[in-house]
Amino acid sequence: MNIPPVATAVVIITGVITFLAFRRRELQERLMFKTDEIFRGKQYERMFTSGLIHADWMHFGFNAFSFYSFGENIERAYGWATLLVIYLSAILGGSLLSLIIHRKEDYRALGASGGVCGVIFASIFLLPGGSIMIFPIPIGIPTVVYAVLFLVGSFWAHRRRADNIGHDAHLGGAIIGLLVATALYPGLIFASPGLFATVLVLSVVVLLALIFDPLKFLGRRVDSHDVPLAGDRARRYTENRRNNEKMTEINRLLDKIAEQGIHSLSASERKRLETLSKELPGGSK
Repeated sequence: MNIPPVATAVVIITGVITFLAFRRRELQERLMFKTDEIFRGKQYERMFTSGLIHADWMHFGFNAFSFYSFGENIERAYGWATLLVIYLSAILGGSLLSLIIHRKEDYRALGASGGVCGVIFASIFLLPGGSIMIFPIPIGIPTVVYAVLFLVGSFWAHRRRADNIGHDAHLGGAIIGLLVATALYPGLIFASPGLFATVLVLSVVVLLALIFDPLKFLGRRVDSHDVPLAGDRARRYTENRRNNEKMTEINRLLDKIAEQGIHSLSASERKRLETLSKELPGGSK
């Protein structure tokens, strides 16, 4: 069996750069998606480079597996150029949607999930009739059903902000993946007009709901549990992100102590470690 060169190269290159970013914090910071640096610093390349790094190996592994599983089939059936155009366009689409939604926040993100979602959703039309196996479900889920569930689920997860995953980038990438696939091969629309119309309409509705956030105009919670208003949600998200960054820096300093001893820390590093420990929730005052 011939190895698909582009799908393989994307996985290898992304893996190498992710590894280097783990070892060099400054590289991760330079490649990461940051709204302030994009708007004020005009570092537009971050909208692409953020797809070259990941939060951890599990994050990378899931994206790499998903991309290769769907990408190799697209590359074999339609060629490497089609795969590359869809993937890069979806990364850009996910970044653009994140930029619009978080334009008033100090927002950061990393990972290739937008591009991966674009490849997955493009395969719905490029390779119709496929199915997806999701553990522990013993049977394959039709790709179109998966697409609808994914869109609805990602929108709800975005509303709840129950985790630190950029669900808006997932949605932006998925929508762009669909549009690019149909733009490259418009005959697919006529082959499955009902399917195309259903997915497109649902995608547009979700997209508009994400951008304009109509629920914030109601001045109330989405439910009676733990879904705060948009402003408070953004504040909590930013606070959690900053705490995660502080914890990462603490872990780096502690690793240095474990490897080289306490005396390896400079005076400034010791002071920084003490300050960070106090700033984190539960830290001593």
